[in-house]
Amino acid sequence: MDIPSDLTTGERVGLLRESRGMSREVLAGMCGRGPDWLKKIETGERELRSNELILRLAAALQLRDASIITGAEGARQTVPTGRLHHPGMPAIWDAVMTRRLSATRADSAVDVAELQGRIDQTWSLWHASPQNRSEVARLLPTLIRHAEAVARTAEGVERRAAQVALSDVYRLTGQATAYLAPPELAWVVADRAMTAAQDADDPAAIGAAAWNMGNILRETAYPEDALRVVTEAADLLRPHLETAPDDWRGVYGALQLHAAVTAARQAEAGTAWRFWKAGDQVAKSLPAAYVHPSTVFSRANVDFHEVSVAVDLHTSRQALSLADEIDPDAMPSVERRARLWVEVARGHLQRGDRTAALHVMRLAHEIGAETVAFTPSARTAVAELWRDAPRALRPEAAKLAERIGLREAG
Repeated sequence: MDIPSDLTTGERVGLLRESRGMSREVLAGMCGRGPDWLKKIETGERELRSNELILRLAAALQLRDASIITGAEGARQTVPTGRLHHPGMPAIWDAVMTRRLSATRADSAVDVAELQGRIDQTWSLWHASPQNRSEVARLLPTLIRHAEAVARTAEGVERRAAQVALSDVYRLTGQATAYLAPPELAWVVADRAMTAAQDADDPAAIGAAAWNMGNILRETAYPEDALRVVTEAADLLRPHLETAPDDWRGVYGALQLHAAVTAARQAEAGTAWRFWKAGDQVAKSLPAAYVHPSTVFSRANVDFHEVSVAVDLHTSRQALSLADEIDPDAMPSVERRARLWVEVARGHLQRGDRTAALHVMRLAHEIGAETVAFTPSARTAVAELWRDAPRALRPEAAKLAERIGLREAG
């Protein structure tokens, strides 16, 4: 887009943000800051001097040249690929973007059932490890290549299972690289997951791929499209629910919770609670101990999402009251338990209780260090605490900011 040369840096940021259809809260969160910080930048109340923050804004706005923000003519500054740095990304990028056109003998020898078993184990690792991104990232390149090879070579009745496995691998890749992958990789991964699921003609796989696609759409500032994708997938599954296996209903329930959070982030309270209640009804129809293997849809996850919806609607008193009644240990996923505490911390911050928020964020980090380090809402909360914590707690807030990479040591 053409940007008038006389605009200030803040005015340029505001213009670019609006052209992307992003709210201040979304853009600021992707930079590890709060919406008030961004408002002051855009209105000129605060100068944007940090080169690191300029690069973060440029990456979040999907710019390749940071000088578009600063307006510095003849001073092109290339924006690093991706949003947050992780050492596992280059190998995953290579596996996804340098797709082989033919399978090697070793790849072709992989059995479909064996491959699906390894994928299931890796999903379990994603939910069980505090360092889930790093541990899963080490396994993904090989899994991606093997799944691609099996999908190309499988025949007969195994072909459909191979396509489901391929979709599953790309959904896992989408989870593990969320907030890390550059936009082109995120979209390729989401599209391949959906294409493989559709090629398998498997409604449950399509629903799970839609859940993944919805995550990408929502986090890249396309909430209306995210809601459309997940509701269409739910419509596809609905006719099968009476006789469907538990995992099909688990996917359907996960789609309802996804829609609930998406609507809540758009401040659509009635719609958000309607979708949450639909997910709640699904949970009541499943065995009490049921947990979906990848989305972790379950009774506990429905309760966790009730807190998330309340926080996103800025009804913090309700959110904290709900959280008081939850048993975190009922959720087998470390990643989801950490995210629950992030939501509780956000609720405390909305009420101005920074002491409680810091305590809870430290707990979230102890449970799932990489969930806090690589989730924008968690980084935003830590950044706010680092900036505004009570004087006596600032050293602890600074230490937490250092642990997740928001500030340098020393």
